[in-house]
Amino acid sequence: MSALKQERKSLSRYVVFYSIIAAIGGFLFGYDTAVISGAIGFLKVKFDLQAGMQGWTVSSLIVGAGIGAVFSGTLSDKFGRKKLLLTAAIFFAIGMLGSALSNHIFFLVIARIIGGLGIGIASNVSTLYIAEISPTHIRGRMVSIYQLSVVTGIFVTFFINATIEGLGNDAWDVSTSWRWMFGFAAVPGFLYLFLLLLIPESPRWLMKKNQKVRALDILERMNGKKADKAELHEILNLQEDQSVSWKELFQSSLKLPFIIGVVLAALQQITGINAIMYYTPEILKQSGANTDSALIQTVLVGVVNLVFTLIALWIIDKVGRKVLLVAGGSVMTVCLFVVGYAFNAGHLSGYWILFFILLYVAAFAVSFGPVVWVMISEIFPTRIRARATAVATLCLWVADFLVSQTFPMLLDSIGASATFWLYAAISAFTVFFCAKLIPETKGKSLEQVELLWVKN
Repeated sequence: MSALKQERKSLSRYVVFYSIIAAIGGFLFGYDTAVISGAIGFLKVKFDLQAGMQGWTVSSLIVGAGIGAVFSGTLSDKFGRKKLLLTAAIFFAIGMLGSALSNHIFFLVIARIIGGLGIGIASNVSTLYIAEISPTHIRGRMVSIYQLSVVTGIFVTFFINATIEGLGNDAWDVSTSWRWMFGFAAVPGFLYLFLLLLIPESPRWLMKKNQKVRALDILERMNGKKADKAELHEILNLQEDQSVSWKELFQSSLKLPFIIGVVLAALQQITGINAIMYYTPEILKQSGANTDSALIQTVLVGVVNLVFTLIALWIIDKVGRKVLLVAGGSVMTVCLFVVGYAFNAGHLSGYWILFFILLYVAAFAVSFGPVVWVMISEIFPTRIRARATAVATLCLWVADFLVSQTFPMLLDSIGASATFWLYAAISAFTVFFCAKLIPETKGKSLEQVELLWVKN
């Protein structure tokens, strides 16, 4: 092995370490996604929640996440990526402890909004930070660690939910088990806060603030003195306009990446992934599973999600972003149509419904799960990247809110079949959108991606 390859290998490990720390914000997002799916049935009984209030209890965190996301761009430009991630960890820990201790649905919703602020900030700044510290040849893989953290959080929490639910009888579940489910989330929250103290600031943010000596020191630590010199040269010679305004997002050279980033972020959610993640036990109960069986099958969903996200990390920098989006979206469309058909007058058994839900989750995990986060972290120029990704992330959370809020009402009003067929139609449009408009960014530095829009 050449000296350059040896240096690149050791320094890549260095980047991986910081990327994993930053991506723990995704674990917190995943934890809440899964914890509410296990708790909502007990909260429904505890607080006598109707369909609309069930949706609000689930989606209240998403309201906080949207607020956190929209302000995270401006604040991270002003104070730095690291400080915003530290703030996110504090909000999340407070929110989850508050949820566990709530004795009224009002206070539970407020606590979830506070926790959502942390998740919204982390969902934007984590991927932004990882993209800005990563060498080009592994950037897709590194940003995808965020999605791996999300699905790891989902998998771990499905297991925790199932374990806690089995510790007592039905009365204990309604009165106490959901408190433990929420309370466990404070552990990764405080761990995230501690580990964030170990990471450096983003070198590209330091460049924006004219702190070139610090930036170059971090870049050399990440890339090496001999490795990726071309990328270092591009960053040094990129002249940044420090007076950034929101209007720049709508300039002619940025309209296309802005549209792609916003629409792609929304489509990730409205194809129905979090309807399945938030309400998996309730969906499986409708297919005939009892409570214990539904929770166990939910753990299986988490396993598939985790395994196929790992596969995505392995292939994303080899296969490319666009191919994964089109192929994964096509499989998702078929699965959603079949699940709708299965619910239509009971044409297929519950096991077939479970199979196609698992196949849908696998297709999402290898495509839209990680690839969308990668795309929205790398398609914008450095001078506006924080604000642009904040808008895209806000749209993602708004779409997540709409799905989580409306899914119980759709089930009650138009039924499971029509609901899943609606998601199938949206998924089909998503495939068309990606095939026509998404560029391939594999193998391009962030600066080369920026020049791509200027040329077009």
